[in-house]
Amino acid sequence: MISKNESKIGKKEIRQLFWRSMPMEASFSYERMMSMAYAYCMYPIIKKLYPKLDDQKKAMHRHLEFFNCTSACSPIILGISTAMEERNAYDPNFDTDSINAMKAGLMGPLSGIGDAIFWGSLRIITAGIGISLAKDGNWLGPVLFVLLFNIPNYLFRYYGVKYGYSLGNKFISKIDGSLMDNITYAINILGMAVIGAMIASMVSINIPITFGGGKHPQTVQSLLNSIMPCLLPLGLTFYISHLLKKKYNILIILLVIIIISIFGAYSGILAVPKD
Repeated sequence: MISKNESKIGKKEIRQLFWRSMPMEASFSYERMMSMAYAYCMYPIIKKLYPKLDDQKKAMHRHLEFFNCTSACSPIILGISTAMEERNAYDPNFDTDSINAMKAGLMGPLSGIGDAIFWGSLRIITAGIGISLAKDGNWLGPVLFVLLFNIPNYLFRYYGVKYGYSLGNKFISKIDGSLMDNITYAINILGMAVIGAMIASMVSINIPITFGGGKHPQTVQSLLNSIMPCLLPLGLTFYISHLLKKKYNILIILLVIIIISIFGAYSGILAVPKD
């Protein structure tokens, strides 16, 4: 367990995480989503914890892995990541794979909560209040909208970092190595389940080509769905993952996908799935 005297993380570093979490949605990439923003948030922490440049590079590389979460909830994961990085800096036997496993396991559930609270409820309620005043010419309409939406947002971010770090530090200090291995394994399973759900919901391939006769001829897509739903999206994801491991340029892969999609839609081989 790391004592307060030994810890290098204080209020200054917590505030840095909070302020750096503000532009979380200002940097996106098609390959790894918010990874650059996450690494930007973690940089002062990494520089503080690791005096050696090689250790800093390894830590930054860890946080450049895929990450995507509701921006208001991301500070919670940042706080826990900070606690885990701090433990790693003091414990040479710490499993660094557990850091990204934790991120993968939490970003899905927290996104579900954050989207429902901040985008699905708070934004609509505060916008309704602001619009009702603004339509009558009251200048308080936009002001109230900004305040009512952002004050809870900022408070959630700040205390998310603070209690995320506190929770992560207390949790890690109470578990032994074997339990940590089991927890890491469980988080990895959860992370894979989240990624699998993302593939099913975000990757769409529909082949409307028909074969057979009758009033309701069968399509290639319905045949594939009878074998396994979302078979093509899963296969495409695995194939792209294989190409990335072979160091193919992600921009070339995206360009090929766009060309195939346009050609497929134009020729009728591919079609937008109907809800």
